[in-house]
Amino acid sequence: MFVKEVEVKNQVGLHARPATFFIQKANEFKSSIWVEKEERRVNAKSLLGILSLGIVGGTVIKIIADGDDETAAVESLISLVDSGFSE
Repeated sequence: MFVKEVEVKNQVGLHARPATFFIQKANEFKSSIWVEKEERRVNAKSLLGILSLGIVGGTVIKIIADGDDETAAVESLISLVDSGFSE
């Protein structure tokens, strides 16, 4: 299991469009991937799950992966969040 924290930098957070990019990236990996905000953990490959966390700009989230490509999955998703989803 590989875990890393990241701050969501884009102002609107993980609303529909960035969440879709996030899920598409997560689906490139075989590992099980979760996003955790405070004490809630959701499947990173689920649009409803991601949206239900209500992640806004400035929120710190944990990205957790478990599987053969866990490190690559987390690092790739961290890079996507750090990029601000090109907004």
